[in-house]
Amino acid sequence: MFRTVLVANRGEIALRIVRACRELGVRTVVAHSEADRGAPWLESADAGVCVGGARADESYLDAGAILQAAEQTECQAIHPGYGFLSENALFAARCEQQGITFIGPPPHAIRAMGDKLRAKLTMTRAGLAAIPGSEGPLESLDQARRVAATVGYPVLLKARAGGGGKGMRRCEREGELGAAFAQATLEAEKAFGDPALYLEKLIAGGRHIEFQILCDAYGGAVHLGERECSIQRKHQKLIEEAPSPVVGASEREELGRRVARAVAALGYRGAGTVEFLRDREGRFFFMEMNTRLQVEHPVTEMVTGVDLVVEQLRIAARQPLRHDQDSLRIGGHAIELRINAEDPERDFRPDPGTIASLELPSERLGAVRVRWDSAIRAGYRIPPHYDSMIGKLIVHGPDRPSALEGAERALDGLRIGGVSTTIALHRRLLSSPAFRSGAYDLEQPAAGVAGR
Repeated sequence: MFRTVLVANRGEIALRIVRACRELGVRTVVAHSEADRGAPWLESADAGVCVGGARADESYLDAGAILQAAEQTECQAIHPGYGFLSENALFAARCEQQGITFIGPPPHAIRAMGDKLRAKLTMTRAGLAAIPGSEGPLESLDQARRVAATVGYPVLLKARAGGGGKGMRRCEREGELGAAFAQATLEAEKAFGDPALYLEKLIAGGRHIEFQILCDAYGGAVHLGERECSIQRKHQKLIEEAPSPVVGASEREELGRRVARAVAALGYRGAGTVEFLRDREGRFFFMEMNTRLQVEHPVTEMVTGVDLVVEQLRIAARQPLRHDQDSLRIGGHAIELRINAEDPERDFRPDPGTIASLELPSERLGAVRVRWDSAIRAGYRIPPHYDSMIGKLIVHGPDRPSALEGAERALDGLRIGGVSTTIALHRRLLSSPAFRSGAYDLEQPAAGVAGR
């Protein structure tokens, strides 16, 4: 195992990684920006090192500064968390060149899955169905019109290098395609430096379902079940739950094993998530693979008992998987609510500021366990430079009804003063008939409740 790990991230995920390292007896150094100097999560680390200015491109995205910090503090490995450099194949390759372990998949796997079109081709060759659409990047608006006419409206334009909803436009009819093509191209160029788009059939009534995978360096691969992530706003997830209300045990096992085999065939290593759209007929279509830890990983941890960050560290240290597929079980039901410092009444405008007060729910509410993943505290000032998520409230109960009740009670016990948050929004989402029934999709209940 490593002696010292550099944590190249901030906030709740930095603290989460520090705690996992401590469990394994690993020393931690947390890289931070000028804006995060003195932040609460730094207190839990063995050391901190400033890597640049407040802007992400001056600090958390500065690969050279991160690598220099790792060398100066004698770190054997770097954990990138999620976001920032976590899916940067060049950064992973530079780590290898400098003899530093990148806690994540090898560069070739990041590249293969980072190009969305290449990922689709790779996974279809491995036997997973893909959403009908263009077979390569669109060369012109005329080609987009021809492909759309073939697959049928509505369609989605997507950035080849995309993620997080950037460079994506929905078109209900041909008359919308011209403006959407121009807008998506510009947005993709600005966000990713790559203007290339592709087109897919929009799956009406679809559900966003993803499988968690772990692979070691020796060809071992397992899945840890699925997560339901269909409650979204502008392609950003709001609520996740595991298992999905619409996936049965036999379906989970059959598709999960296929996914694990497909990912292992890539020579993958570490944690990864394979994302699907499930249509109304129950057919699964591959969308993309995230080659990193997901924000919503706690719901999988709650229902499996597997610490995914600890497993990432072990795999990166060339240790074999501790679990085989037959030993993994899904127990109970977990729900995660992303708590953001945003004002839903003002079009979800971020509200950075000082946390005036903080009250947390009990860790146990009857049969329901409650987990609060966050690095904030009273008196902490949220900087305006980064993502607005300030915490994740996760509950785990024996079944979905108990988890729903526990989530509502936990929300009642969570009070954050001084900034606007999405707590009230989550109360509305949890109480909506569509969500409570489990019969929701990417259009409902978020369309009526979350200002989708």
